[in-house]
Amino acid sequence: MSEPQPKDSKNNDSHTDINPEQALGLVSLGLMQKLSDKGIDNLNWLKEDEKCDTYELRQRLELTSLAIETGAPLSTSEVSKLLGVRPGSSKVERGGLIAKKISRNVWRLIKSSQESSHWRN
Repeated sequence: MSEPQPKDSKNNDSHTDINPEQALGLVSLGLMQKLSDKGIDNLNWLKEDEKCDTYELRQRLELTSLAIETGAPLSTSEVSKLLGVRPGSSKVERGGLIAKKISRNVWRLIKSSQESSHWRN
């Protein structure tokens, strides 16, 4: 009697294998079906609600660059305008910039790379 041959786990059923792109497509399709079943047809992330004022952005970037280059003292309101947030402590870091409080209502703006050139552990 001959013994039955062991079945190979990789037999000719390659049509049941799904590659990563197909799996992602199926997950996305399922998510979109669930969203449409719930009646969510107005998705905020599909629209661009905010308009970007490029003139104001350019002005802000130029003023920030000028403040860094000259080292001019700035008021708290000027630092708030340039950083986009009101400083809450005597040293604030945001977006690669550091605002240091020199005295009451007097700040200096520098790049974070100018602050220190070594890694801190």
